Amino acid sequence: MWQPLVTRRHFLGQTAALAGGLSAFPVLAQDKPKRPRIAAVFTELRFRSHAFNILENFLGPYLFDGKLVDPGVDVVSFYADQFPENDMARDVAKKYKIPLFASIDQAMCVGGKSLDVDGVLLIGEHGDYPANERGQKMYPRKQFFDQCVAPMHRAGRYVPLFNDKHLSYRWDWAKEMYDTSRKHNFPLLAGSSVPLASRVPELNLPADVELEEAVSIHGGGLESYDFHGLEVLQSFVEARRGGETGVARIELLTGEALAKAEKAGRWSKALVEAAMSGDAALDARRQPRPDAAQRLNKFPDTAPDKPQKLRGALLLTYRDGFRATVLQLGSSSNRWNFACRVKGEPQPRATCLFNSPWGNRGLFKALSHAIQVMFLTGQEPYPVERTLLTTGLLDAAMHSHAQGGQPIETPQLAISYQPKNFQALRETGKSWEIITKSTPQPTDFLPGSDRQWVK
Repeated sequence: MWQPLVTRRHFLGQTAALAGGLSAFPVLAQDKPKRPRIAAVFTELRFRSHAFNILENFLGPYLFDGKLVDPGVDVVSFYADQFPENDMARDVAKKYKIPLFASIDQAMCVGGKSLDVDGVLLIGEHGDYPANERGQKMYPRKQFFDQCVAPMHRAGRYVPLFNDKHLSYRWDWAKEMYDTSRKHNFPLLAGSSVPLASRVPELNLPADVELEEAVSIHGGGLESYDFHGLEVLQSFVEARRGGETGVARIELLTGEALAKAEKAGRWSKALVEAAMSGDAALDARRQPRPDAAQRLNKFPDTAPDKPQKLRGALLLTYRDGFRATVLQLGSSSNRWNFACRVKGEPQPRATCLFNSPWGNRGLFKALSHAIQVMFLTGQEPYPVERTLLTTGLLDAAMHSHAQGGQPIETPQLAISYQPKNFQALRETGKSWEIITKSTPQPTDFLPGSDRQWVK
């Protein structure tokens, strides 16, 4: 059974530091807890890859909710699966004296023969990997996971593991990953960074709320951004009366089927209008990406977004009868919007999730904070069952898409769980009073550079 490295006394000091900044860490040598040692296992490290966006908040102080935060952990090993032309892994490893190993097993053992880390960052996003016949990118997250767990098995010691985005493109593999973590009782955290973004206006649904309908809207690509749209949706609607009970059916509509569904009013136009109402004001708060980012990213944050073309819809029917929709609207990868109708209220409740003046890069500060909280406390800060459900939904949606939008029954997604209040882990927007549209965005890998913006 995994046990956290810190005592209750040390844990209180560490979590106070995470909330209150660097000065709250213990300063007496005899009172200083052991810092968890972390292995970073990733597909590729280059400018604005997920590995870049996460690791820059693990190798130096960073802004969270307007305060400078120490990571509280030490990254002690790297494994990179691919080295693109614009690779940074080798240079970063050398600069920060982090050994870059040729295998995941070596990274987990830090060059030795037995497990020598206290947590794992598994960042299986970006890189040159094939897609299957349904258009799902076959990232090797399950393979990475198995290779991370193997030295844990040998040692008889299991450590917390973070898996970036959905667990796997295959439902059966995702379920196996989840079941492994439950069998060996180690914390597993996964999912999207977007639910941790600041909400404009602030929107918190009360526990046990009675919801009648909800929509989640994004402007990104099929599958990769549909996952974020599902996570945004789920992070709100899991609070509804009775808790989450799972999803019975999903369909992904495009083209003529999408047009017919829109005409038939299969989702509320009023909810869509409410969700989109504050979007333009947030667009004005973002800066264009640096030139390097424009060259290296297929979908730049600053992509033109007019006209607002509807490109797809995921229609969900939950096991308790609740219905919700995820829409692909426009072409801005910055778009994250939500609206719902609460029983007995004449007007929808709606919000936009603001990523940051630096676009989606800013989302990873709050995500890094949540991961570090798990490493320090041994507690999953919000239910991994949320991402198990959205992983299964995404896989089923892509099967629906491959079958021309046919509804897919999902008895395997009878996943029940109770939500956790994760409000303390969300960015409120205070950081974006310090980093603003006029703040230069670093294009080099410079952990700790947030110090310069804090007065």
